[in-house]
Amino acid sequence: MFAEGTITPSTLSVKDLLWQIHWDKGKCTLCGRCTAVCPVQAIELGVHRKRIVQVPLLGAAEQKAAPGNLYQVYYGIRQKTDPAYACIGCAMCNQVCPNGAIIPYRSDEIDKLRFHINRGGQPRRRGGRRNDPSPNVLDRIKFVRISMLTDPALDAGRHEFELRTLLGRVLPPEEELRLYREQGWVPPVREIYPLMIGSMSFGALSPNMWEGLQMGVAYLNEELGMPVRICTGEGGCPPRLLRSRFLKYVILQIASGYFGWDEIIHAIPEMKEDPCAIEIKYGQGAKPGDGGLLMWYKVNKLIAAIRGVPPGVSLPSPPTHQTKYSIEEAVAKMIQSMYMAWGFRVPVYPKISGTSTALAVLNNLTRNPYAAGLCIDGEDGGTGAAYNVSMNHMGHPIASNIRDCYLNLVKVGMQNEIPLIAGGGIGKHGNLAANAAALFMLGASAVQIGKYIMQAAAGCIGSEGDRCNICNIGRCPKGITSQDPRLYRRLDPEKVAERVVDVFLSFDTELKKIVAPLGRSTSLPIGMSDAIAIDDYHAAQRLQIKYVV
Repeated sequence: MFAEGTITPSTLSVKDLLWQIHWDKGKCTLCGRCTAVCPVQAIELGVHRKRIVQVPLLGAAEQKAAPGNLYQVYYGIRQKTDPAYACIGCAMCNQVCPNGAIIPYRSDEIDKLRFHINRGGQPRRRGGRRNDPSPNVLDRIKFVRISMLTDPALDAGRHEFELRTLLGRVLPPEEELRLYREQGWVPPVREIYPLMIGSMSFGALSPNMWEGLQMGVAYLNEELGMPVRICTGEGGCPPRLLRSRFLKYVILQIASGYFGWDEIIHAIPEMKEDPCAIEIKYGQGAKPGDGGLLMWYKVNKLIAAIRGVPPGVSLPSPPTHQTKYSIEEAVAKMIQSMYMAWGFRVPVYPKISGTSTALAVLNNLTRNPYAAGLCIDGEDGGTGAAYNVSMNHMGHPIASNIRDCYLNLVKVGMQNEIPLIAGGGIGKHGNLAANAAALFMLGASAVQIGKYIMQAAAGCIGSEGDRCNICNIGRCPKGITSQDPRLYRRLDPEKVAERVVDVFLSFDTELKKIVAPLGRSTSLPIGMSDAIAIDDYHAAQRLQIKYVV
């Protein structure tokens, strides 16, 4: 029952919905493919009644006749008006239609859908990134230091490049020697590629998507010699990966829910290789100060077994690690205990949300030789189950946060010791290599991507214009973030792996095109801020780079 005055689905029209479906009856052969593939069941095939307004003619005899209704019965496609089944604009119906008879288009009435879905005080949850299509600071940064007659420029196509970065604590030689004499130990350091695949868990992603990413990373390492690394995200990983030689290409993440870590700890004696690193997640850019969430739609028997929980229940993570309520405790207990679990052979670093308190975290990490770096996830980071208010109004832009941290390291003379890993909206508008190079010159040692690799490698169609973005409920039309075999079988892991390789090869080519005119070939231009400029005076002052117009 609906209260008096409440708008019910029956009183809505298709024009009230954000996405409307145009169906051409003349082209349609009624094959039913569009209704079968729709992830939200926004359309239905059947016998429907359509009302046609009958307007009388203006003749003398008909002037007294009142307008009437004529009802016509037809067999075909109809869009549902219930907001619970609102079209998400994924256009899967158009892709499978053999005749091009159906396509969704966006309505100008963009506020009504939110009103209808939010009735009853229930906030709308969605996946993807913040709905902000405007260019960010990274897209406006230009590279202005070009070597021509002053310095020797390099040929990006013919010169040999070794663009690698270090993950781990790089102590000065005298400090490293002292530590080795006193404790018989030096911090482990890994040489990795500066572009990483960020935290996306086995559970948030479908089995086919996760397998495709792992296959692509393995090929890049084994066949092409590119030391690319991928982070598991919260939730552990399949037992066969933990016991395979490919584990050395994986960064294991431990978060506040500790999901999947029983499986990891039990597998340590049987591991053939150590993982590349351990990432301790304290926050994420999409919802700072909040824990992760895997909704019950996606917790099938396999995911539940790996995470050690019953199937079919939502899995929220606490906002903090429950036994550690200070930076000192986190460093002393969490980081050192993770080091001990692998015999002090594996680098361990924390991941935090972009925030003004990042400097406080970094200052504490500088005083502890066990801290292998700091990962900062900016406000444009994406995730499946995040509230609009968190996505759109919380967090810190990654450019200024990384810049502040790097300049702070410069002040204490430790800019070469602690690597900074940047994430959150890198390549948001397609400029992956340019955004990454800008962050390198602002002070980052590496960058990580998530949504970009989903779009480039698997064809994710979610957008900042609120197209699709149903990652959280497990109905992904491409099968990227679904645990339903009827959906994720649409995704070919081998095709995903091929596209992952293509993404990294194209990034490598573009990055060389940027650094070659700078005269760099054997090292990244980390902190080379004299090579960049921006056309915004206030942004230039804030980032302490050149202002150009």
